[in-house]
Amino acid sequence: MQSKTINGSEIILETLLELGVDTVFGYPGGAVLNIYDALYKYEKQGKIKHFLTSHEQHAGHAADGYARATGKTGVVIATSGPGASNLVTALASAYMDSSPVVAITGNVSQDLLGLASFQELDIVGITMSVTKHNFLVTDITKLADTIRDAFKIAETGRKGPVLIDIPKDITAAVCEYFPQGNNSDYGNGKWKIRAGEKEINTARDMLAKSERPFVYAGGGVISANAGAELSLLSEKLGAPVACSLMGHGAVDHKWNNYIGMLGMHGTPAAAYAFEHSDLILAVGARFSDRVTGDKNLFGEKKIIHIDIDNSEHGKNIPTELDIEGDAKTVLAQLIPLVEKRADNGWVAEVRTKSRHFPKQAATPEYPVTPFDVLHTLSDITEGNAIITTEVGQNQMWAAEYYTYRAQRSFISSGGLGTMGFGLGAAVGAKIGVPDKDVVCVSGDGSFGMNLNELSTLARYNIPVKILLFNNGVLGMVRQWQKLFYDARFSHTILSEQNGYSGVDYNKLAAAFGIKYVRIDTKESIETGLKTAIEYNAPVLVEVITSPDYNVLPMVFPGKDITKPIYEM
Repeated sequence: MQSKTINGSEIILETLLELGVDTVFGYPGGAVLNIYDALYKYEKQGKIKHFLTSHEQHAGHAADGYARATGKTGVVIATSGPGASNLVTALASAYMDSSPVVAITGNVSQDLLGLASFQELDIVGITMSVTKHNFLVTDITKLADTIRDAFKIAETGRKGPVLIDIPKDITAAVCEYFPQGNNSDYGNGKWKIRAGEKEINTARDMLAKSERPFVYAGGGVISANAGAELSLLSEKLGAPVACSLMGHGAVDHKWNNYIGMLGMHGTPAAAYAFEHSDLILAVGARFSDRVTGDKNLFGEKKIIHIDIDNSEHGKNIPTELDIEGDAKTVLAQLIPLVEKRADNGWVAEVRTKSRHFPKQAATPEYPVTPFDVLHTLSDITEGNAIITTEVGQNQMWAAEYYTYRAQRSFISSGGLGTMGFGLGAAVGAKIGVPDKDVVCVSGDGSFGMNLNELSTLARYNIPVKILLFNNGVLGMVRQWQKLFYDARFSHTILSEQNGYSGVDYNKLAAAFGIKYVRIDTKESIETGLKTAIEYNAPVLVEVITSPDYNVLPMVFPGKDITKPIYEM
């Protein structure tokens, strides 16, 4: 391909196009004006689309949501100083959940670096602990290769965010650009990590000796698109499958072998399978504290741990066999070696325990429960919507009561637990997968952190549906205060008036030109949700519910996950 002489801003866009990028999110500012000036031309030519959010943090969440929904790397652009620092929480969220995002930030010109210049910030130093890698570009001739390297790092191995900081003089400088064709396939083919023959054979032998194997699936299964392989291996083994929070959608929730979520808010069936299994096959999971509870119980188990990140092996839980490799590739290696066994009744035994969650009864004062709303939403969408969540009770209810039928259909801030994540992520998911219904499940607390993004929905008429549970409190924190602090509700009641948050959400939606639906009676649940889903534009659905509906079951931190409480 023929080279051409162009400026740094054009090199950025040409390299993004070379890497298969057609969508970016961001917010302009002084240090990236050169980039946005070039972007103006490229957008006019129909080569790339840019979506302007209302805040850089939510632009980062949108890139993250786009990545999780599509499997491609999300791209976000922000200016120097506060623009770059506003990305930190979004990058940390992507880092904790292994989501591939490339952030391009501007900085002041190199002659102003280190002088406390206006909007100068050492974003490379700040983000060192929340990115897989970051770069400061000081040589225009290395700009294109730096961007290519950033995508390779983001997409290979354990995926994650990468930041490229580019001083303004670099975006204006001119040099020769050498195209390399489409290099966007780093995540496939030769970049997959295969397991060693010795480890695969050992795993085969361990599984063959097991009578009650139990498969535990994490977010790495989804990242590797390994759901089909996991299901096939489970069928051959006659093994029940449970998931972590981030593993939701790894397998069809209606599949016979699926028994629900494991951990602090897990199902009785998953807890039973863990307790009575003689071998645990953990795939793409990192054994976080919200799953393990009392780690000593896991230490007593025989565990095979498949993970692409070798640093996760033995970090939280001792295991008998560690296999480093891509989940899809390793399972494909293992499947032909495992003989399909006769049904010994193990899955049926586990399924005598409930794989469903308890539903608290409605009260006359609050006839609408989150449980009924999410069950109804699941029925209306047939489990095929993409659900993004905020963090707190709304997040757990969405994990517990919606039936996920496909991979990449549950998008949530699992590791960092970022309130305000869901709406930006929903914007990115809907842009990335326009043919899917996208619903952002939110609480009134989290929604207060991102409601400015209603302007983004309105500006582009993005038909995201916001399911806002209004209980007038910071629900999950209040639940913990009730359990552990003798119901001293310190600053978790958002408004004493009528038990609501003190916000007229109907007027708020109207201010942005967005349709509003209110659900406050049992009869309005189905009609309200159908109206929202069928409306081809953004909709804010306010659900009036009780501050005393809790997330159950619940295991106390550090305690035995087989002994949760079921009421409080």
